[in-house]
Amino acid sequence: MAKHADKLVLESSNEKMLEAIEKLLILQDRDRNIQRIKTELAHIEPERQMLSARAAGTQASLDSAKNRGKQIESDRKKLELEVEAQKQQIEKYSMQQFQTKKNEEYRALAHEIETCKANIFRLEDQQIDLMEKAEAAQKDVHAATQGVNEGRKLADGQIADLGVREKNLKKELAELEANRGELLGAVDEIARSRYERLLKSKGGNVVVGVQHGVCGGCHMKLPTAVIVACQAQSELVTCINCGRILYYTRDMDLAAVD
Repeated sequence: MAKHADKLVLESSNEKMLEAIEKLLILQDRDRNIQRIKTELAHIEPERQMLSARAAGTQASLDSAKNRGKQIESDRKKLELEVEAQKQQIEKYSMQQFQTKKNEEYRALAHEIETCKANIFRLEDQQIDLMEKAEAAQKDVHAATQGVNEGRKLADGQIADLGVREKNLKKELAELEANRGELLGAVDEIARSRYERLLKSKGGNVVVGVQHGVCGGCHMKLPTAVIVACQAQSELVTCINCGRILYYTRDMDLAAVD
């Protein structure tokens, strides 16, 4: 009878331990999902900012192209004024030629007129060059405008998708966190305390199995006594190397690899 009673106590102890491990594994799975969603949420804002920055970059290219076009137009107008000034000088020198009776003054004025004509020729060459640059600048503005429109459209779509994803993740997170306290409360106080402490230092890998005689968390070899205790399933067993909670199932290989 005594042996039968001991057997019943052992079986009861095993059932409680299996139940405790099962609850911890459910809790751990919940915490892993919570952490996964939090990580995804943490990446959304940087991704949103990156998309906005990329769109801003295309706008900066457009602004730069427009500014180049404005500068070219400003330079072209300055050249027009310079050409007009040279033409006025020619008119002035021509009038002075008409009025002078001295050959020396006439020749000097003629030289000034030729110099003005040469300046006009040079300035007109520069105008042609600026006209070509202005045409190229207009093409750049057109291409940059298309880039901005396409980039903004793409970014707006991706940012909108991020917003939807963020909303869904927050909803999922709220659902996961809703009854975490209930799951945690169902765990034995000692196991709960140890789990919570390990969760802070080990992340979502707290409750681990034993494979080939090593801890499933730190992958360090376990003493035979620990392996036997884990297989007995009568008490909460922890890794002597990392402190993680160990568990055993029949499909695990407890034999250490030589």
